Amino acid sequence: MSKKENKTMDRIHRDLLKKFHTLCTVLGLDDETKRAIVRSYDVESSRDIDTHDLIDICGKLSTQINEKEGTARLDKLRKQVIAAIGAWLRETDQVQGIGKIKGIACRATGHSDFNKIPRERLRNLIATFNNKVKDTRTVNAMTDALMMQALTAGKEIDPTLN
Repeated sequence: MSKKENKTMDRIHRDLLKKFHTLCTVLGLDDETKRAIVRSYDVESSRDIDTHDLIDICGKLSTQINEKEGTARLDKLRKQVIAAIGAWLRETDQVQGIGKIKGIACRATGHSDFNKIPRERLRNLIATFNNKVKDTRTVNAMTDALMMQALTAGKEIDPTLN
């Protein structure tokens, strides 16, 4: 192997070590748990773990983080959908209720179960209903201003003017 290949492998190993320790921190693993992981590879220090083993460890830790955060993120997105649709219902003076909100979300996405709506569709619902609320408020403010202008000035209204 050439010196350049050794430097590249050393850099990869260092980067994987950093990733290993970062993932352990993100998962909240204590020092004893980290040591147990290291010892399970028959070494005393994480620096002595083979590069391929580090790749495997980092992959497993990343999977745990994704599972842990993935569920939490989906729950947060679901709550944001509920809030966005609820705001739209309030803005349009409609009756609110969790059943109605979930029904609107399901009907809008074509899913029969609110908890089965995928992440991207949840994001789309949030953006769509937040935009509906903003647009409704803007249109209401504009029509109110035009009505006031007509009432106070007694002139014809040009809706293109602000």
